[in-house]
Amino acid sequence: MTDFKDRERGEEAKYAFDEETTFRIAARRNRLLGQWAAKLMDLTPEETEAYAKAVVQADFEEAGDEDVIRKLLGDLTAAGCDMDEAGVRAALEDKSVEARRQLMGGV
Repeated sequence: MTDFKDRERGEEAKYAFDEETTFRIAARRNRLLGQWAAKLMDLTPEETEAYAKAVVQADFEEAGDEDVIRKLLGDLTAAGCDMDEAGVRAALEDKSVEARRQLMGGV
């Protein structure tokens, strides 16, 4: 019976680890997206830092990435940047790969 309990605890620990890793990758990706968008909007370093944090916070509004895409697209459009939804989605994919690389590589 202890083998089953040990395996159950191991599975629970793995699930928790995977969930935490997924969360950390998404948060880092959103920070990188915020920095990318801030550069397009010509924000100062202080504004860039605040904006990156705002993008991370935007991800808590609803499940999925639509809240982040909506925020970025709205802000970029308001700033007069020539960016469409496809461009934002492409950046999201690119920054997702970069975030995973950074996190898994220990950067």
